[in-house]
Amino acid sequence: MSTHPARSLSRVLEDFGHTLLDLLYGDPDAAGEIGGVGIHDPYDEQHHPERAIVLGVGVHGAEETGRLLRYLAALGATALVVRGPVDDADELEPVVDETGVALLALTRGASWAQLAAMLRTLLAEGDVGEGEEQTLGGVPSGDLFALANAIATLLDAPVTIEDRRSRILAFSGRQDEADAPRVESILARQVPERYLRHHEEHGVFKELYRGEGLVHVPAPTLGGEVALPRVAVAVRAGDEFLGSVWAALRKPLTPEREKAFSEAAKLVALHMLRFRAGTDAENRLRADLVTTTLEGGAGAVEALGRLGLVDEPALVMAMGLAPGQGEDHAHVTAERQRLAAALAVHLTAVQPRSAVALLGDVAYALLPVPGDHTHTRERALQVAANFLQRTGDRTGAVIGIGSVAEEPAALPRSRANADRALRVLFTGRTGKRVASIADVHVDALLLEMRDLAIANRDELSGPLARLVAYDAKHNAHLVETLRAWLDAFGDVITASASVFVHPNTFRYRIRRVAEVGEIDLQDPSARFAAMLQLRLLEPGRTQKGGGSGTGGPGRAAAVD
Repeated sequence: MSTHPARSLSRVLEDFGHTLLDLLYGDPDAAGEIGGVGIHDPYDEQHHPERAIVLGVGVHGAEETGRLLRYLAALGATALVVRGPVDDADELEPVVDETGVALLALTRGASWAQLAAMLRTLLAEGDVGEGEEQTLGGVPSGDLFALANAIATLLDAPVTIEDRRSRILAFSGRQDEADAPRVESILARQVPERYLRHHEEHGVFKELYRGEGLVHVPAPTLGGEVALPRVAVAVRAGDEFLGSVWAALRKPLTPEREKAFSEAAKLVALHMLRFRAGTDAENRLRADLVTTTLEGGAGAVEALGRLGLVDEPALVMAMGLAPGQGEDHAHVTAERQRLAAALAVHLTAVQPRSAVALLGDVAYALLPVPGDHTHTRERALQVAANFLQRTGDRTGAVIGIGSVAEEPAALPRSRANADRALRVLFTGRTGKRVASIADVHVDALLLEMRDLAIANRDELSGPLARLVAYDAKHNAHLVETLRAWLDAFGDVITASASVFVHPNTFRYRIRRVAEVGEIDLQDPSARFAAMLQLRLLEPGRTQKGGGSGTGGPGRAAAVD
């Protein structure tokens, strides 16, 4: 989730900086809220929105740009965008400092119409659902399926719109007129690997990435498969390769249709950027609403209303990745995002009003639980278990499930309980990948008591402290013996087997535990105190030869 406010110049640069815009001079954090988008027209009186970001179409050179910056400062504008590169740009830095109007450059090759549409989309993200639907080229803005159908009509051939990794973003109708590989691609939403290799070996992708026109792909011969010829066109925004459009042909395109296909690619770029910006905006908005809901307070009810979850009991799920060794941070971040998106799809299929947001390292889900709550915990466990089964063991994902919140004010508690269950799962002691707080409540309490003991710098005392000191001095195993005996409920045969010693040797050691520790093992209170200290302070877990680790005798071992 972005840390920059909505409708701010910093958010604009964050979303479009690598694709459309470069900041030349100015402080985006000091620019404040953007009031709208204006287009500079030197032949007409200017009526820009207050604190507008102004598009300087046709403005060139430092002198003309400087004059416009001073003019816009008088109008209260926030920023000016000119076509890059800007000649003598260094002369403009003092003008920007003087006026306070930030100066940005539009990437070469990107269109002003494209930028204006994207900016208006981004600035309107807080008004989701409140305005009329926009259209681009007569097609609903961002609707790639509608656009695919429009292109298919122009070409009289079924088409697909694919991203940079050859994943199917949208497809037209009439795919039954194509071939088996196309049907396979659509069902999997991904071009088959054997065809990707074929295209790579024959230079199709190289030509697509580097060329500007259409790429004609003869019908491939792979085994006994019958495939149609293809024609593809790259989709670009400035210098960024966004994806491609592919048509399966039963007859060659006419020159008029080839020209229409090339022109359509420009419209596809605009829609793909709108789709990406709209998806990002929706995800950010949803994450903000989920965060507001989970934090409680006055805004929680309104946030629930916008999520469609008001006046309905719900519970919180918390999904995290178990800590790994030597994993690349970028890879882990991407994996978290992928799993959060997959969880959202999974829960939406189960309960359409579910909401998922990745907050920090944890993906939180709000799952409505209408009706009878008798089996709510079991249903939630099954839903989460099914999701993890589908994602496989290699992800290392675990899911903690919180308590049912009957009202919005109880959702922060449900989140806290989901976090508590998630923490227990991260220890690995349960051997599970899914657990509700009810399943691991005692384990969660022990972890919190251990936190308190460490915060207070508590040390071992009484019988256990004496046993630790004796083990350190005599290289004995009395702490290990006591732990095994308590874990086995006093069953000497079971306890001796767990530490690989003869039962008679174990009986001798347990007598030494009572003598050295000065502990009455027949006293339930003494046994409980010893068990609690062993669980909270972990003496002997990091010892070698009976020592107490780096903390010295009587000091708590490191928490796992």
